[in-house]
Amino acid sequence: MANESRHPCYDEMAHHYFARMHVAVAPKCNINCNYCNIKYDCVSESRPGVVSKVLTPQEAYAKVRSTLASLPQLTVVGIAGPGDPLANPRETFETFGLLSEGLPDLQLCLSTNGLKLPDYSEDIVRHRIAHVTVTINAVDPQIGAEIYRAVFYRGKAYRGKDAAELLLHNQLEGIRRIAERGVKVKVNSVLIPGVNDSHLIKVTEAVKAAGAFSHNIMPLILSPGSVYEKEGRKEPAHSLTLQVQARSEEVMPVMRHCRQCRADAVGLIGDDLGVKTENSPAREYDPAAREELLIRLDRTAAERKRREANAGEQGERGSLRIAVATRGGGQVNVHFGHAREFLVYEVSGQEQKLLGVRRIQAYCNGKAECGEADKEAILDETVELLQDCSIVLCAAIGPGPSERLARAGLTVLARKGEISKLLEQCAKYHRFFTSISCSPSEACPSAAQPR
Repeated sequence: MANESRHPCYDEMAHHYFARMHVAVAPKCNINCNYCNIKYDCVSESRPGVVSKVLTPQEAYAKVRSTLASLPQLTVVGIAGPGDPLANPRETFETFGLLSEGLPDLQLCLSTNGLKLPDYSEDIVRHRIAHVTVTINAVDPQIGAEIYRAVFYRGKAYRGKDAAELLLHNQLEGIRRIAERGVKVKVNSVLIPGVNDSHLIKVTEAVKAAGAFSHNIMPLILSPGSVYEKEGRKEPAHSLTLQVQARSEEVMPVMRHCRQCRADAVGLIGDDLGVKTENSPAREYDPAAREELLIRLDRTAAERKRREANAGEQGERGSLRIAVATRGGGQVNVHFGHAREFLVYEVSGQEQKLLGVRRIQAYCNGKAECGEADKEAILDETVELLQDCSIVLCAAIGPGPSERLARAGLTVLARKGEISKLLEQCAKYHRFFTSISCSPSEACPSAAQPR
């Protein structure tokens, strides 16, 4: 049964508390996308289609059992590649069969390009796969022809507009079939500047009509060696991503906390364990203790959701953007120098809205060969990515980066704690200094450590 409140990709609050795991059992793909280049054994890359090792169904099942012992908040296991799961039906459904029979309390999830979704809709229902994500980048075949080089279906290769028409027909038909059977469908779309940026609102309208309940609009990642990378295309600016998401959000809910995870991701979103689980000792998990933990997390997430909803109803207006360094758990818990991403929130009075995720290079990456010039370049890049924010909220920060951010007009607040409560404090702090017409960083020498 679908339970979004425990699915970190389908519920924004859940991603702070519940973990997911992708098992990489599906190496083959049946479409060629101009932005994609599947590449194995690249542990430093975090993007869809990348894995360190392709597993057999038996290896995947054993790894899930082992992971549950050390990660009891794991609630969702999905198959997302590195190719397309439905282009590898034997491996995919054998894995789901093992999980469904041996670990029935886990929710099962599938990510697909949708080409073979109508063919396997009954198998999806039969294996109690409660959540399916379908990647749809266009509902106009002419635009689709600019995104896909080829589609391979039932022994035949299709190209150009014919390929896009076939793919689109199967995607929408597949969504209709499984949504009618109670499967929760989320649609992913890659935002490609100059190709589909003004078209994605049409995708939102079409997938909602087909039965999807959420749309995840993801900025293009230029995969090394892909057609788009060779053409010199650019990834979208954060401002464009926010504009496109805002248009679609008028039609249906839009996911904003996506990390565009690897096909072997493990852990909380934002705190991916990945290869750290490879050498985990084999041991059994305690189902009773795990269920107690999950119930406590349910209560924590529900209480926080109620608190934020009440705050939003009260909300005085006047918004600011705050960048938050976190590794999950709903906490500000990362030193600025160790942060590899920031969650960007818009705070209006007491209302808090997640706008998205900004990936960065860590300023302090622990490499001996990293010189001052490299660190300054990384810091400059981080400042540029956060330029539209007013406040940077982190667990701690060194004097050098703090001064650099201040020169760029960013106020740094260094404090550990629950994100929602600290966002509220930041908003009050900002309103106070705004009311007396001065800069927080200039007016308060201890601004980096508010109390």
